[in-house]
Amino acid sequence: MSAESVSRHSKELKDPEAVAVRDAPAENIYQPEVDTSGIDERKLMRRIDWHVVPWLAVLYLLNFLDRGSIGNAKLYGMTDDIGVTDKQYLIALTVFFFPYSLFEPPSNVALKTLRPSMWLSFIMLVWGLAMTFHGFITNYAGLLGLRFLLGLAEAGLYPGVVFYMSCWYRRNELGSRVGVFFSSATIAGAFSGLLAAAIAKMDGVGGKPGWAWIFILEGLFTVLCAVASFFILSDFPDTAKFLTETERVWVVRRLQADSKYSAGGESFKAKYVWQSLADWKTWLAMGMYMGFDGPLFAFSLFTPSIINQLGYEATVANLLSVPVYAWACIMTVVIGFWGDRVKCRAWLNLGLFGSGLVGYIILICSKNPSLSYFAVYLAASSIYPTIPNSVAWVSSNVEGSYKRSATLAMAIGWGNLNGAVTSNVYRAVDKPWYRLGHGIVLAYIAIGWLSSLAFYVYLRRQNAARERGDHDEIIEGVDNKRANEKNGRFESVEAARMEKGDKWSGFRYTL
Repeated sequence: MSAESVSRHSKELKDPEAVAVRDAPAENIYQPEVDTSGIDERKLMRRIDWHVVPWLAVLYLLNFLDRGSIGNAKLYGMTDDIGVTDKQYLIALTVFFFPYSLFEPPSNVALKTLRPSMWLSFIMLVWGLAMTFHGFITNYAGLLGLRFLLGLAEAGLYPGVVFYMSCWYRRNELGSRVGVFFSSATIAGAFSGLLAAAIAKMDGVGGKPGWAWIFILEGLFTVLCAVASFFILSDFPDTAKFLTETERVWVVRRLQADSKYSAGGESFKAKYVWQSLADWKTWLAMGMYMGFDGPLFAFSLFTPSIINQLGYEATVANLLSVPVYAWACIMTVVIGFWGDRVKCRAWLNLGLFGSGLVGYIILICSKNPSLSYFAVYLAASSIYPTIPNSVAWVSSNVEGSYKRSATLAMAIGWGNLNGAVTSNVYRAVDKPWYRLGHGIVLAYIAIGWLSSLAFYVYLRRQNAARERGDHDEIIEGVDNKRANEKNGRFESVEAARMEKGDKWSGFRYTL
Protein backbone atom coordinates (compact mmCIF):
# COMPACT_ATOMS: atom_id res chain seq x y z
CA MET A 1 0.00 0.00 0.00
CA SER A 2 1.37 3.40 -0.95
CA ALA A 3 1.74 6.36 1.40
CA GLU A 4 -0.87 8.20 -0.70
CA SER A 5 -3.45 5.44 -0.31
CA VAL A 6 -2.79 5.18 3.44
CA SER A 7 -3.25 8.93 3.77
CA ARG A 8 -6.49 8.83 1.81
CA HIS A 9 -7.75 5.84 3.79
CA SER A 10 -6.94 7.50 7.11
CA LYS A 11 -8.69 10.70 6.07
CA GLU A 12 -11.84 8.82 5.17
CA LEU A 13 -11.90 7.05 8.50
CA LYS A 14 -11.44 10.34 10.36
CA ASP A 15 -14.64 11.49 8.72
CA PRO A 16 -16.66 8.25 8.38
CA GLU A 17 -19.74 9.95 6.99
CA ALA A 18 -17.76 11.39 4.10
CA VAL A 19 -17.47 8.09 2.29
CA ALA A 20 -19.71 5.08 1.79
CA VAL A 21 -18.47 1.75 3.04
CA ARG A 22 -18.84 0.25 -0.40
CA ASP A 23 -16.24 2.67 -1.75
CA ALA A 24 -13.50 1.18 0.43
CA PRO A 25 -11.04 -1.32 -1.09
CA ALA A 26 -12.52 -4.82 -1.19
CA GLU A 27 -9.88 -6.33 1.10
CA ASN A 28 -10.89 -3.91 3.88
CA ILE A 29 -14.60 -4.73 3.78
CA TYR A 30 -16.29 -7.10 6.22
CA GLN A 31 -17.32 -10.19 4.21
CA PRO A 32 -16.55 -8.59 0.79
CA GLU A 33 -18.34 -11.35 -1.10
CA VAL A 34 -21.75 -10.12 0.19
CA ASP A 35 -23.56 -7.56 -1.98
CA THR A 36 -25.45 -5.02 0.18
CA SER A 37 -26.31 -2.52 -2.56
CA GLY A 38 -30.02 -3.32 -2.34
CA ILE A 39 -30.35 -2.30 1.33
CA ASP A 40 -32.79 0.53 2.09
CA GLU A 41 -30.96 2.30 4.93
CA ARG A 42 -33.89 4.30 6.28
CA LYS A 43 -36.24 1.32 6.31
CA LEU A 44 -33.71 -1.02 7.91
CA MET A 45 -32.73 1.48 10.63
CA ARG A 46 -36.40 1.94 11.53
CA ARG A 47 -36.72 -1.83 11.90
CA ILE A 48 -33.58 -1.97 14.05
CA ASP A 49 -34.93 0.83 16.26
CA TRP A 50 -38.17 -1.06 16.82
CA HIS A 51 -36.34 -4.27 17.70
CA VAL A 52 -33.71 -2.70 19.95
CA VAL A 53 -34.99 0.38 21.78
CA PRO A 54 -38.62 -0.05 22.96
CA TRP A 55 -38.22 -3.30 24.89
CA LEU A 56 -35.00 -2.10 26.49
CA ALA A 57 -36.90 0.98 27.65
CA VAL A 58 -39.53 -1.27 29.20
CA LEU A 59 -36.86 -3.26 31.04
CA TYR A 60 -35.23 -0.13 32.41
CA LEU A 61 -38.61 1.27 33.44
CA LEU A 62 -39.17 -1.86 35.53
CA ASN A 63 -35.59 -1.72 36.80
CA PHE A 64 -35.95 1.83 38.03
CA LEU A 65 -39.49 1.26 39.30
CA ASP A 66 -38.48 -1.77 41.37
CA ARG A 67 -35.36 -0.12 42.75
CA GLY A 68 -37.14 3.02 43.94
CA SER A 69 -40.41 1.50 45.18
CA ILE A 70 -39.02 1.22 48.68
CA GLY A 71 -39.27 5.02 48.94
CA ASN A 72 -42.99 4.84 48.16
CA ALA A 73 -43.53 1.87 50.49
CA LYS A 74 -41.90 3.79 53.33
CA LEU A 75 -44.54 6.50 53.06
CA TYR A 76 -47.22 3.86 53.62
CA GLY A 77 -45.80 2.52 56.88
CA MET A 78 -43.31 -0.18 55.85
CA THR A 79 -40.64 0.82 58.35
CA ASP A 80 -43.11 0.94 61.26
CA ASP A 81 -44.66 -2.42 60.37
CA ILE A 82 -41.35 -4.31 60.30
CA GLY A 83 -39.75 -2.36 63.16
CA VAL A 84 -37.01 -0.61 61.18
CA THR A 85 -35.52 2.64 62.47
CA ASP A 86 -34.55 5.56 60.24
CA LYS A 87 -30.88 4.63 60.57
CA GLN A 88 -31.56 1.00 59.69
CA TYR A 89 -33.62 2.09 56.68
CA LEU A 90 -30.70 4.14 55.38
CA ILE A 91 -28.35 1.19 55.89
CA ALA A 92 -30.73 -1.03 53.91
CA LEU A 93 -30.66 1.47 51.05
CA THR A 94 -26.86 1.53 51.23
CA VAL A 95 -26.48 -2.27 51.13
CA PHE A 96 -28.11 -2.30 47.69
CA PHE A 97 -25.32 -0.29 46.09
CA PHE A 98 -22.28 -2.43 46.92
CA PRO A 99 -23.22 -5.49 44.83
CA TYR A 100 -24.94 -3.18 42.35
CA SER A 101 -21.66 -1.38 41.66
CA LEU A 102 -19.09 -4.14 42.02
CA PHE A 103 -20.90 -6.69 39.83
CA GLU A 104 -21.24 -4.37 36.83
CA PRO A 105 -17.80 -4.96 35.17
CA PRO A 106 -17.97 -8.79 35.31
CA SER A 107 -21.60 -8.63 34.21
CA ASN A 108 -20.65 -6.70 31.08
CA VAL A 109 -17.98 -9.25 30.22
CA ALA A 110 -20.58 -12.00 30.70
CA LEU A 111 -22.98 -10.11 28.43
CA LYS A 112 -20.39 -9.90 25.67
CA THR A 113 -19.45 -13.57 26.06
CA LEU A 114 -23.03 -14.85 26.35
CA ARG A 115 -26.08 -13.80 24.36
CA PRO A 116 -27.79 -10.57 25.54
CA SER A 117 -31.16 -12.29 25.25
CA MET A 118 -30.01 -14.92 27.76
CA TRP A 119 -28.01 -12.82 30.21
CA LEU A 120 -30.27 -9.77 30.51
CA SER A 121 -33.37 -11.96 30.82
CA PHE A 122 -31.74 -14.09 33.52
CA ILE A 123 -30.73 -11.21 35.76
CA MET A 124 -34.17 -9.67 35.28
CA LEU A 125 -35.82 -12.88 36.47
CA VAL A 126 -33.69 -12.90 39.62
CA TRP A 127 -34.42 -9.29 40.53
CA GLY A 128 -38.15 -9.79 39.84
CA LEU A 129 -38.21 -12.63 42.37
CA ALA A 130 -36.23 -10.56 44.88
CA MET A 131 -38.67 -7.70 44.43
CA THR A 132 -41.68 -9.98 45.01
CA PHE A 133 -40.22 -11.35 48.24
CA HIS A 134 -39.93 -7.78 49.58
CA GLY A 135 -43.68 -8.04 50.18
CA PHE A 136 -43.16 -10.84 52.70
CA ILE A 137 -40.42 -9.37 54.90
CA THR A 138 -41.12 -9.10 58.62
CA ASN A 139 -37.85 -7.80 60.04
CA TYR A 140 -34.66 -5.82 59.39
CA ALA A 141 -32.56 -8.89 58.49
CA GLY A 142 -34.97 -9.86 55.73
CA LEU A 143 -34.90 -6.34 54.32
CA LEU A 144 -31.08 -6.29 54.27
CA GLY A 145 -30.81 -9.67 52.54
CA LEU A 146 -33.31 -8.84 49.82
CA ARG A 147 -31.82 -5.40 49.12
CA PHE A 148 -28.41 -7.07 48.65
CA LEU A 149 -29.89 -9.65 46.26
CA LEU A 150 -31.79 -6.96 44.36
CA GLY A 151 -28.60 -4.93 43.91
CA LEU A 152 -26.70 -7.99 42.71
CA ALA A 153 -29.33 -8.87 40.12
CA GLU A 154 -30.02 -5.34 38.86
CA ALA A 155 -26.31 -4.54 38.48
CA GLY A 156 -25.93 -5.81 34.94
CA LEU A 157 -28.90 -4.16 33.26
CA TYR A 158 -27.96 -0.50 32.83
CA PRO A 159 -24.27 -0.88 31.83
CA GLY A 160 -25.21 -3.91 29.76
CA VAL A 161 -27.91 -2.08 27.82
CA VAL A 162 -25.69 0.97 27.25
CA PHE A 163 -22.89 -1.21 25.88
CA TYR A 164 -25.34 -3.28 23.85
CA MET A 165 -26.83 -0.17 22.21
CA SER A 166 -23.36 1.18 21.43
CA CYS A 167 -22.81 -2.00 19.40
CA TRP A 168 -25.79 -1.17 17.16
CA TYR A 169 -25.54 2.55 16.40
CA ARG A 170 -23.02 5.01 14.99
CA ARG A 171 -21.55 7.63 17.26
CA ASN A 172 -23.86 10.43 16.06
CA GLU A 173 -26.94 8.22 16.49
CA LEU A 174 -26.44 6.87 19.99
CA GLY A 175 -27.50 9.86 22.09
CA SER A 176 -31.07 10.01 20.81
CA ARG A 177 -31.56 6.25 21.29
CA VAL A 178 -30.10 6.31 24.80
CA GLY A 179 -32.24 9.38 25.52
CA VAL A 180 -35.41 7.54 24.53
CA PHE A 181 -34.27 4.47 26.48
CA PHE A 182 -33.35 6.42 29.60
CA SER A 183 -36.54 8.49 29.50
CA SER A 184 -38.21 5.37 30.87
CA ALA A 185 -36.45 6.12 34.18
CA THR A 186 -38.32 9.41 34.40
CA ILE A 187 -41.56 7.66 33.44
CA ALA A 188 -40.86 5.15 36.21
CA GLY A 189 -40.40 8.02 38.64
CA ALA A 190 -43.73 9.50 37.67
CA PHE A 191 -45.51 6.17 37.37
CA SER A 192 -44.23 4.90 40.73
CA GLY A 193 -46.10 7.65 42.55
CA LEU A 194 -49.35 6.97 40.72
CA LEU A 195 -48.93 3.19 41.01
CA ALA A 196 -48.07 3.30 44.71
CA ALA A 197 -51.06 5.52 45.45
CA ALA A 198 -53.36 3.06 43.66
CA ILE A 199 -51.88 -0.17 45.03
CA ALA A 200 -51.83 1.19 48.60
CA LYS A 201 -55.64 1.06 48.49
CA MET A 202 -55.29 -2.75 48.66
CA ASP A 203 -54.35 -2.34 52.32
CA GLY A 204 -55.72 -5.34 54.21
CA VAL A 205 -56.32 -7.56 51.16
CA GLY A 206 -55.10 -11.06 51.97
CA GLY A 207 -54.11 -9.83 55.39
CA LYS A 208 -51.25 -7.79 53.95
CA PRO A 209 -50.63 -4.04 54.23
CA GLY A 210 -50.74 -1.79 51.16
CA TRP A 211 -46.95 -1.35 51.04
CA ALA A 212 -46.46 -5.13 50.72
CA TRP A 213 -48.73 -5.26 47.68
CA ILE A 214 -46.59 -2.58 46.01
CA PHE A 215 -43.63 -4.98 46.07
CA ILE A 216 -45.59 -8.15 45.25
CA LEU A 217 -47.48 -6.87 42.23
CA GLU A 218 -44.53 -4.97 40.72
CA GLY A 219 -42.23 -7.95 41.31
CA LEU A 220 -44.57 -10.47 39.69
CA PHE A 221 -44.97 -8.26 36.64
CA THR A 222 -41.17 -8.05 36.33
CA VAL A 223 -40.95 -11.86 36.46
CA LEU A 224 -43.45 -12.15 33.60
CA CYS A 225 -41.49 -9.62 31.52
CA ALA A 226 -38.26 -11.51 32.23
CA VAL A 227 -39.73 -14.67 30.74
CA ALA A 228 -40.92 -12.72 27.70
CA SER A 229 -37.45 -11.19 27.29
CA PHE A 230 -35.92 -14.57 26.48
CA PHE A 231 -37.93 -14.46 23.25
CA ILE A 232 -38.07 -10.70 22.53
CA LEU A 233 -34.50 -9.48 23.05
CA SER A 234 -32.15 -9.59 20.08
CA ASP A 235 -28.43 -10.31 20.14
CA PHE A 236 -25.47 -8.37 18.68
CA PRO A 237 -25.61 -7.19 15.02
CA ASP A 238 -23.41 -9.95 13.61
CA THR A 239 -25.70 -12.66 15.04
CA ALA A 240 -29.13 -10.97 15.39
CA LYS A 241 -31.85 -13.32 14.16
CA PHE A 242 -34.27 -10.63 13.00
CA LEU A 243 -31.76 -9.58 10.31
CA THR A 244 -30.90 -11.45 7.14
CA GLU A 245 -27.26 -12.31 6.46
CA THR A 246 -27.02 -9.41 3.99
CA GLU A 247 -28.49 -6.99 6.52
CA ARG A 248 -26.09 -8.18 9.25
CA VAL A 249 -23.13 -7.54 6.94
CA TRP A 250 -24.46 -4.08 6.06
CA VAL A 251 -24.84 -3.12 9.74
CA VAL A 252 -21.32 -4.28 10.61
CA ARG A 253 -19.77 -2.44 7.63
CA ARG A 254 -21.69 0.69 8.59
CA LEU A 255 -20.33 0.59 12.13
CA GLN A 256 -16.78 -0.09 10.97
CA ALA A 257 -16.98 2.95 8.69
CA ASP A 258 -17.77 4.95 11.84
CA SER A 259 -14.50 3.84 13.47
CA LYS A 260 -16.13 0.95 15.34
CA TYR A 261 -13.70 -1.54 13.87
CA SER A 262 -14.53 -4.31 16.37
CA ALA A 263 -18.15 -4.50 15.19
CA GLY A 264 -17.35 -7.56 13.11
CA GLY A 265 -16.37 -9.53 16.20
CA GLU A 266 -13.53 -9.54 18.69
CA SER A 267 -12.02 -12.24 20.89
CA PHE A 268 -11.68 -11.49 24.59
CA LYS A 269 -8.21 -10.63 25.81
CA ALA A 270 -7.38 -9.47 29.33
CA LYS A 271 -5.27 -6.66 27.86
CA TYR A 272 -8.43 -4.84 26.76
CA VAL A 273 -9.47 -4.44 30.39
CA TRP A 274 -5.98 -3.21 31.29
CA GLN A 275 -6.08 -0.76 28.38
CA SER A 276 -9.26 0.66 29.84
CA LEU A 277 -7.70 1.00 33.30
CA ALA A 278 -4.64 2.76 31.85
CA ASP A 279 -6.72 5.23 29.83
CA TRP A 280 -7.28 8.74 31.20
CA LYS A 281 -10.70 8.78 29.58
CA THR A 282 -11.89 6.02 31.88
CA TRP A 283 -11.00 7.95 35.04
CA LEU A 284 -12.48 11.20 33.78
CA ALA A 285 -15.63 9.32 32.78
CA MET A 286 -15.84 7.93 36.30
CA GLY A 287 -15.81 11.47 37.67
CA MET A 288 -18.50 12.46 35.19
CA TYR A 289 -20.71 9.51 36.12
CA MET A 290 -20.12 10.21 39.79
CA GLY A 291 -21.45 13.70 39.14
CA PHE A 292 -24.87 12.54 37.99
CA ASP A 293 -25.33 9.05 39.46
CA GLY A 294 -24.94 10.18 43.06
CA PRO A 295 -27.61 12.89 42.59
CA LEU A 296 -29.78 10.50 40.55
CA PHE A 297 -30.21 7.99 43.36
CA ALA A 298 -30.74 10.68 45.97
CA PHE A 299 -33.36 12.27 43.75
CA SER A 300 -35.25 9.07 42.91
CA LEU A 301 -35.24 7.72 46.47
CA PHE A 302 -36.09 10.89 48.35
CA THR A 303 -38.21 13.10 46.07
CA PRO A 304 -41.48 11.86 47.64
CA SER A 305 -40.08 12.43 51.13
CA ILE A 306 -38.78 15.91 50.26
CA ILE A 307 -42.16 16.95 48.85
CA ASN A 308 -43.90 15.30 51.80
CA GLN A 309 -41.85 17.35 54.26
CA LEU A 310 -42.74 20.55 52.43
CA GLY A 311 -46.21 20.14 53.92
CA TYR A 312 -47.96 17.53 51.75
CA GLU A 313 -49.34 14.18 52.87
CA ALA A 314 -48.04 10.86 51.50
CA THR A 315 -50.47 10.40 48.60
CA VAL A 316 -50.32 14.08 47.59
CA ALA A 317 -46.51 14.01 47.79
CA ASN A 318 -46.40 10.98 45.48
CA LEU A 319 -48.78 12.64 43.03
CA LEU A 320 -46.84 15.93 43.07
CA SER A 321 -43.72 14.02 42.00
CA VAL A 322 -45.47 13.00 38.74
CA PRO A 323 -45.15 16.34 36.85
CA VAL A 324 -41.52 16.62 37.97
CA TYR A 325 -40.68 13.34 36.27
CA ALA A 326 -42.81 14.19 33.24
CA TRP A 327 -40.70 17.33 32.75
CA ALA A 328 -37.50 15.31 33.19
CA CYS A 329 -38.73 12.85 30.55
CA ILE A 330 -39.31 15.62 28.01
CA MET A 331 -35.89 17.14 28.68
CA THR A 332 -34.15 13.77 28.43
CA VAL A 333 -35.57 13.00 24.99
CA VAL A 334 -35.02 16.54 23.67
CA ILE A 335 -31.38 16.63 24.80
CA GLY A 336 -30.78 13.12 23.38
CA PHE A 337 -31.90 14.15 19.89
CA TRP A 338 -30.27 17.57 20.11
CA GLY A 339 -26.92 16.07 21.08
CA ASP A 340 -26.93 13.80 18.02
CA ARG A 341 -27.91 16.63 15.71
CA VAL A 342 -25.63 19.48 16.81
CA LYS A 343 -22.72 17.26 17.97
CA CYS A 344 -21.71 19.39 20.94
CA ARG A 345 -21.95 16.98 23.84
CA ALA A 346 -19.31 18.78 25.90
CA TRP A 347 -21.21 22.05 25.98
CA LEU A 348 -24.50 20.28 26.65
CA ASN A 349 -22.95 18.52 29.63
CA LEU A 350 -21.52 21.74 31.04
CA GLY A 351 -24.84 23.52 30.60
CA LEU A 352 -26.88 20.73 32.16
CA PHE A 353 -24.58 20.33 35.15
CA GLY A 354 -24.68 24.13 35.49
CA SER A 355 -28.47 24.17 35.76
CA GLY A 356 -28.22 21.49 38.44
CA LEU A 357 -25.85 23.67 40.42
CA VAL A 358 -28.40 26.49 40.30
CA GLY A 359 -31.23 24.17 41.36
CA TYR A 360 -29.46 22.81 44.42
CA ILE A 361 -28.20 26.23 45.49
CA ILE A 362 -31.85 27.32 45.54
CA LEU A 363 -32.81 24.21 47.54
CA ILE A 364 -30.12 24.98 50.11
CA CYS A 365 -31.05 28.65 50.49
CA SER A 366 -34.84 28.48 50.13
CA LYS A 367 -37.34 28.46 52.98
CA ASN A 368 -40.30 28.78 50.63
CA PRO A 369 -42.07 25.48 49.70
CA SER A 370 -43.12 26.77 46.26
CA LEU A 371 -39.60 27.97 45.40
CA SER A 372 -38.14 24.66 46.62
CA TYR A 373 -40.64 22.74 44.50
CA PHE A 374 -39.55 24.80 41.46
CA ALA A 375 -35.91 24.00 42.23
CA VAL A 376 -36.79 20.29 42.16
CA TYR A 377 -37.75 20.80 38.50
CA LEU A 378 -34.37 22.41 37.82
CA ALA A 379 -32.63 19.49 39.48
CA ALA A 380 -34.63 16.95 37.44
CA SER A 381 -33.97 18.75 34.16
CA SER A 382 -30.25 18.63 34.96
CA ILE A 383 -29.71 15.13 36.32
CA TYR A 384 -31.74 13.00 33.91
CA PRO A 385 -30.80 14.55 30.49
CA THR A 386 -27.09 14.57 31.44
CA ILE A 387 -27.01 10.79 31.67
CA PRO A 388 -27.78 9.79 28.04
CA ASN A 389 -25.67 12.68 26.73
CA SER A 390 -22.69 11.52 28.82
CA VAL A 391 -23.25 7.87 27.94
CA ALA A 392 -23.17 8.68 24.22
CA TRP A 393 -20.15 10.94 24.64
CA VAL A 394 -18.05 8.39 26.53
CA SER A 395 -19.00 5.32 24.48
CA SER A 396 -18.36 7.21 21.22
CA ASN A 397 -14.78 7.87 22.26
CA VAL A 398 -13.77 4.34 23.28
CA GLU A 399 -13.09 1.84 20.48
CA GLY A 400 -12.77 -1.91 20.93
CA SER A 401 -15.90 -3.74 22.08
CA TYR A 402 -14.33 -5.27 25.19
CA LYS A 403 -12.50 -2.08 26.11
CA ARG A 404 -15.70 -0.07 25.67
CA SER A 405 -17.56 -2.65 27.73
CA ALA A 406 -15.00 -2.40 30.54
CA THR A 407 -14.87 1.41 30.46
CA LEU A 408 -18.65 1.81 30.60
CA ALA A 409 -18.98 -0.78 33.35
CA MET A 410 -16.29 0.83 35.50
CA ALA A 411 -17.63 4.34 34.99
CA ILE A 412 -21.23 3.31 35.67
CA GLY A 413 -20.19 1.05 38.55
CA TRP A 414 -18.22 3.83 40.22
CA GLY A 415 -21.06 6.26 39.66
CA ASN A 416 -23.56 3.85 41.17
CA LEU A 417 -21.31 3.14 44.14
CA ASN A 418 -21.76 6.77 45.10
CA GLY A 419 -25.43 5.98 45.50
CA ALA A 420 -24.35 4.33 48.73
CA VAL A 421 -23.30 7.80 49.92
CA THR A 422 -26.29 9.78 48.68
CA SER A 423 -28.70 7.18 50.10
CA ASN A 424 -27.62 8.32 53.55
CA VAL A 425 -27.52 12.09 53.19
CA TYR A 426 -31.22 12.86 53.54
CA ARG A 427 -31.62 12.20 57.25
CA ALA A 428 -34.89 12.52 59.12
CA VAL A 429 -33.26 14.91 61.62
CA ASP A 430 -32.61 17.39 58.77
CA LYS A 431 -36.24 17.75 57.66
CA PRO A 432 -38.00 19.68 56.30
CA TRP A 433 -35.27 21.48 54.28
CA TYR A 434 -32.57 18.76 54.15
CA ARG A 435 -29.73 21.24 53.66
CA LEU A 436 -26.99 18.69 54.39
CA GLY A 437 -28.33 16.35 51.70
CA HIS A 438 -28.72 19.16 49.17
CA GLY A 439 -25.19 20.37 49.90
CA ILE A 440 -23.64 16.96 49.31
CA VAL A 441 -25.57 16.51 46.05
CA LEU A 442 -24.39 19.99 45.00
CA ALA A 443 -20.79 18.86 45.53
CA TYR A 444 -21.39 15.81 43.34
CA ILE A 445 -22.76 17.95 40.52
CA ALA A 446 -19.72 20.24 40.77
CA ILE A 447 -17.47 17.16 40.34
CA GLY A 448 -19.46 16.20 37.25
CA TRP A 449 -19.06 19.70 35.78
CA LEU A 450 -15.28 19.73 36.35
CA SER A 451 -14.87 16.18 34.98
CA SER A 452 -16.82 17.10 31.83
CA LEU A 453 -14.57 20.11 31.29
CA ALA A 454 -11.42 18.02 31.79
CA PHE A 455 -12.76 15.31 29.43
CA TYR A 456 -13.37 17.93 26.73
CA VAL A 457 -9.92 19.51 27.13
CA TYR A 458 -8.22 16.09 27.04
CA LEU A 459 -10.03 14.97 23.87
CA ARG A 460 -9.37 18.25 22.10
CA ARG A 461 -5.65 18.08 22.86
CA GLN A 462 -5.49 14.46 21.71
CA ASN A 463 -7.12 15.34 18.40
CA ALA A 464 -4.64 18.18 17.90
CA ALA A 465 -1.71 15.86 18.63
CA ARG A 466 -2.95 13.38 16.03
CA GLU A 467 -3.32 16.09 13.43
CA ARG A 468 0.35 16.94 14.04
CA GLY A 469 1.29 13.29 13.57
CA ASP A 470 2.50 12.75 17.14
CA HIS A 471 0.78 9.34 17.28
CA ASP A 472 1.65 8.03 13.79
CA GLU A 473 2.61 4.35 13.74
CA ILE A 474 5.16 2.67 11.51
CA ILE A 475 3.32 0.83 8.74
CA GLU A 476 5.41 -1.65 6.81
CA GLY A 477 5.93 -0.57 3.20
CA VAL A 478 4.79 3.00 3.89
CA ASP A 479 7.15 5.97 3.88
CA ASN A 480 5.92 8.25 6.66
CA LYS A 481 8.48 10.65 8.11
CA ARG A 482 6.29 11.38 11.12
CA ALA A 483 5.96 7.71 12.10
CA ASN A 484 7.61 6.75 15.38
CA GLU A 485 8.61 3.31 16.68
CA LYS A 486 7.17 4.12 20.13
CA ASN A 487 3.71 4.26 18.57
CA GLY A 488 4.03 0.69 17.31
CA ARG A 489 4.93 -1.16 14.14
CA PHE A 490 2.22 -2.85 12.08
CA GLU A 491 1.96 -4.68 8.79
CA SER A 492 -1.02 -2.61 7.61
CA VAL A 493 -3.35 0.26 8.54
CA GLU A 494 -6.09 -2.27 9.27
CA ALA A 495 -3.85 -4.15 11.70
CA ALA A 496 -2.97 -0.88 13.47
CA ARG A 497 -6.55 0.26 13.91
CA MET A 498 -7.75 -3.16 15.13
CA GLU A 499 -4.88 -3.50 17.59
CA LYS A 500 -4.87 0.06 18.95
CA GLY A 501 -8.57 0.93 18.82
CA ASP A 502 -9.09 4.57 19.82
CA LYS A 503 -5.32 4.94 20.25
CA TRP A 504 -4.84 4.56 16.50
CA SER A 505 -3.50 7.73 14.87
CA GLY A 506 -6.44 7.89 12.45
CA PHE A 507 -9.09 7.82 15.18
CA ARG A 508 -10.66 11.19 16.01
CA TYR A 509 -12.50 11.87 19.23
CA THR A 510 -15.94 13.48 19.17
CA LEU A 511 -16.37 16.62 21.24
